[in-house]
Amino acid sequence: MNQHGIVAVLGAGMAGAAAARRLSQAGLRVQVLDKGRGVGGRMATRRAGDMQFDHGAQFMRARGPAFAAQLECWAQRGIVKPWAGADRYVGVPGMTEPVRALLRGLPVSSATTVVRLRRAGPRWHVEDASGTVHGPFDGIAITFPAPQVVTLLDASGVALPGIGRASYAPCWSLMVATDASPPDVLIEPRTDPIGLIAHDASKPGRPAGCRLTVHATPEWSRRHLEAAREAVVAELLEAAEDVLGTGLRPSHAEAHRWRYAQVETALQKPCLYDPDLRVGAAGDWCLGARIEAAYDSGEALARGLMADLGCPA
Repeated sequence: MNQHGIVAVLGAGMAGAAAARRLSQAGLRVQVLDKGRGVGGRMATRRAGDMQFDHGAQFMRARGPAFAAQLECWAQRGIVKPWAGADRYVGVPGMTEPVRALLRGLPVSSATTVVRLRRAGPRWHVEDASGTVHGPFDGIAITFPAPQVVTLLDASGVALPGIGRASYAPCWSLMVATDASPPDVLIEPRTDPIGLIAHDASKPGRPAGCRLTVHATPEWSRRHLEAAREAVVAELLEAAEDVLGTGLRPSHAEAHRWRYAQVETALQKPCLYDPDLRVGAAGDWCLGARIEAAYDSGEALARGLMADLGCPA
């Protein structure tokens, strides 16, 4: 087992967390760097006072045996529980919790925006937006959304062929707290402008109260991508009231824009990896628009790095 190699994992969403945990279990050291204030990526939980909203991914499912086994392990530990049907699972107490569990005990640098990779012989350094240089590293695992990976690789003079084919749809997310009667657990009209309405407090382990997360459709979100947040809140609130057939009288309402929300075109490959450079990229954009796809892709990239750094599979 290799106790000396060290890998930079860029991104602390599900793909990055899965890669980091697998690399660590193989005996490699890891350093996780993420631009966000916390971990989770699109498996996000927003807190406002004593309120919380799952304003990104709403649930996860397993199609394959690897993620099914991971879900079962998390369920036994109380990290996930079923919601809105036996095959839908949510993190407890928030959607971020499974990522937190994978990263627990590993070094994570938050609020660190990586802008360039620098090669020095067989090893790498990573430069962030503040000018701080991290490293050296024996390998690099990039788990950003594909367009952000392309930007980083271009700035670094590195290429991973094929990555430009991956594409995303954006999503505006509206978070509403109200004293109105709560709606059904999950409503999915998928008609402009409303894609879904989720009742957050209906999920296990959440605080009581009526808190709704409203996701706009990809088409509406794309047309309103640069709209002012106040206008987005007003239009989505009115549309949600029409869908629910009741006034919401919100005590709290805010919007969040996900520029890279849902994969539209995936590469149908587990990951992209250059063994000569020991640089690779992973994410749901490799396999499909699912949390499971991000997990499987992160694991695949970790296995590629492990093989080249002398670790057992």
